[in-house]
Formats: sequence, structure tokens, C-alpha cells
Amino acid sequence: MLRTQIAQNPPTFFVITYEYPLNERIRTLLRLEDLFERSRHFIARSDPHDHHMALLTLFEILEVVSRADLKSDLLQELERQKQVLLSFKNNPDIAEAALNGVLRDIEQAAAALFSMTGKIGQYLRENDWLMSIKQRTGIPGGACEFDLPSYHYWLHRPADERTGQLAAWTGPLYPLRDGTAIILRILRESGKPQPVSAPQGMFQQMLGGKTAQMLRVRLDPQAPCVPEISANKYVLNIRFLAQNGEDTRIRTADWDVNFELTFCNL
Repeated sequence: MLRTQIAQNPPTFFVITYEYPLNERIRTLLRLEDLFERSRHFIARSDPHDHHMALLTLFEILEVVSRADLKSDLLQELERQKQVLLSFKNNPDIAEAALNGVLRDIEQAAAALFSMTGKIGQYLRENDWLMSIKQRTGIPGGACEFDLPSYHYWLHRPADERTGQLAAWTGPLYPLRDGTAIILRILRESGKPQPVSAPQGMFQQMLGGKTAQMLRVRLDPQAPCVPEISANKYVLNIRFLAQNGEDTRIRTADWDVNFELTFCNL
């Protein structure tokens, strides 16, 4: 499957993709990916409200990366994927340039991760000003100017000054972002989408020993429903919940839902 993806990228079309992690490690990586993307979005803007959201997102990233084993997990997985890809060398079915590009990305990401010393994010925890803001923002409305006048002052500094500081606080964590991105990219490309149907909005598949670390469900954006997924090592269940505008009642779609299902595994 990885071989096919490296050799030839499949055609793309607009769909809504729902990803469901099947273990805690992948769940953590997906959360990190989402947080770093949100951080990038808000840092790139200039309004004080956007930079407030960028700082709140940084605090969320700090909480997620505080897992003691995150860095070592990423390094081990990158090394494992490197060895798998090296076994494809000199294979005529593989696009050599694409393979070398992925290997180069893995090596650069691993080197950057390895260079991270000490406890991840400790430089942020040692910043008393940032930690005072983090503590207050945990309280609804706790970041008002009468609670944090120095933060109110900071939000009124020139936008480029705030942007530079946000980048300096976030940048040292980017090796985690880059390592996460590579692993999730390989994971997503590991599976082959299969067209399936959920009669009357219900789909069940016995897994029969099939292992996966993540499921991907792709739907036509015109289909007014969302998947509710539950899975264990024996069975996968997907119930499609109807989305009918102002009707907020939870109910199963009463029509056959066509979708694509992908089992992804590193």
C-alpha cells in the first residue's frame, strides 16, 4: 500500500474526511496536528483577539506535549519507518526521488527531535508572566484587563512585535510538529480506500483479527449526516447521524449512506 502511494498519488476530489484513532498514541498525534495548525493560523493574523487565541492554543500544546514519552515515541516510530522505507530501495516499482524525499524528511525531523534537550516546554513553564496568564485563562473571563493589566498592555503592542514573540515561544516545539506530520502522513497513505454502503445509516464489519491504528471515513459533503464510530479488535460499527439544520434531535439517517472506508496502519 505504501509502495503504491510512493509510486503514484491517487486522484483527489472534494470530500469531508473523518478520522478515528484506535489507540491513545494516534489520538495524541491528531490532537497535536490540529493544535499546531490552529496555532499557525492565529499567529499569522494581526488582530489582538487572534493573538490571544494563539496564546491559548500554545497553552493547550504545552499540556499535550507534557507526556514524558512523546519525544521518544516519535523518535522510535521515525526510525522504524526509515528502516521500512530503506527496504524499498532499488525496487523498480518505487519512485526513487519520492522515496529519497521521504527519507530525507524523516532524517531531518529525527535530528531536530534529538536536539531537543531537557523537559519539553520547560522554557515556557519558567516564564512567570506566561504562566500567570495560563492560570488566569483557565477561569472563564479571567483574562480581563483588570485581572491581567500587563497582558492587556501586551495585546496593545504592535502586531509584528507580538507575532515575533509568539513565534519565539512556539518555534522550539516545531520538531514535535514536524515529526508528528511525517508519521501521520505515512499512516494516512498506508491504507487503500474501499467504497462501502451503510443501509439505513448503519454499517458493521467484523474485523477478524485485522489490525488498524486509525480509520478514515470519507463522505460527499452534500450528504447531510456525520459518522459516529465505535470499534474494538473484533468489530467496527458506524452509525450515520442525520443533520437536518434546526432539528437538533439525534437520530440515525433513514437512507443508505455511501462512503469510503480506509483502515490505516503503520
